Parts: sequence; C-alpha cells; structure tokens
Amino acid sequence: MNKKELRQEIKRRLAEMSRKDRLDKSKLICQHLLSAEPFQKASVVMAFLSMPHEVDTTPIILHAWQQGKTVAVPKVSWEQRHMIPVEIQSLETGMETGESGLRNPVTGAPIPFEEIDLVLTPGLGFDGRGNRLGRGGAYYDRFFRSPGLEALRWALAFSLQVFDRIPTDSKDVPVDALVTEHGITQCTDEVQVRGQ
Repeated sequence: MNKKELRQEIKRRLAEMSRKDRLDKSKLICQHLLSAEPFQKASVVMAFLSMPHEVDTTPIILHAWQQGKTVAVPKVSWEQRHMIPVEIQSLETGMETGESGLRNPVTGAPIPFEEIDLVLTPGLGFDGRGNRLGRGGAYYDRFFRSPGLEALRWALAFSLQVFDRIPTDSKDVPVDALVTEHGITQCTDEVQVRGQ
C-alpha cells in the first residue's frame, strides 16, 4: 500500500475501535510509559494533546505535573507550517480547538529545544524500525530536525497501527521507541523491553 491507501486503512481501523477499547488500551500504554526510565528521568516532557481517536495522553500529562516535570505541547502555526514547544500548566484553559479537533495552546512560554528530554509522538502508523506515517503535513518530521533538539522520540500507538513496513522517503524521521498496549519496542534494534 502507498501512504495514501495506508492512511485510509488506519483511519478505518481507528474508527472501528470502541470507546471502551480505546480507553482500556490507552491506560495500558500510559502505564508502560510511566514506568519507563526515560520518562521517569525526564525533566521536560513534550506530549501531544490527543485527538478523540488517539492514545489518551491526559494521564501522562497529569502524572508528569505530579512528579514536578515541565510539560510542553506543540503550538502549531498553520500559516507557517511548523510547530514550537510551549509549556502548559492546565488542560482546561488557554486552548483553542481547530476544525480537525486538534487542540492548540494559545498561551504558554516557548521551551528551548535543548531542554526537552522526551518527545511523545503521535502518528497514524508505525513499523518496528521506527518509521512513522503521519497525517501528511510533515510537522513532526520538520520539528525533529530542529537545531538543538536531542530528545528521545517515543511514539504512542495502538497495536492496530503497527505494520511490518511503513513506506518512507528521505524527509521522514523515525522514532526511537514505540509504546503500545503490549509494551515498549526499542526501534533501533527491534528488541522488546517490556510486555510481550
């Protein structure tokens, strides 16, 4: 399948997930992440504000605040086609919701790229080598190439979003690890660290 066909297939699979299934699997994914050393050691975590069909990052963000961590999220500039990390201190205020359902912070101080320890990454599809299929805007691929950004890139996804191989091109930037309801896969060597 090419990227367009694969996006349609994954969107169909996600749409067929029940709300309970999504919440149950999100909870397991969050548990795997929260017990992982890179998360525990991180001072600054960049998370994404989940869309309805994505892994729910709310428990991760709340836990990070409880642990005294700084939480950044992407502030997207649609006109300039890029995103910057900004600190948030609330999930209730300072947000606007776009037509796509994406929440975008309207306030928040920018976080220097070099201060970010861990970037939690969304996507439509992934493979065991860390290749990522996004929505086609290449926002994360451009962000990952930002000067000074040396953070680990960990993706959060349901296992139904993982394929044997994701089509890639030279602009695509892979993730370092993939967290699903089954555990954590380090993508560099495809060794399973936790779970099955």
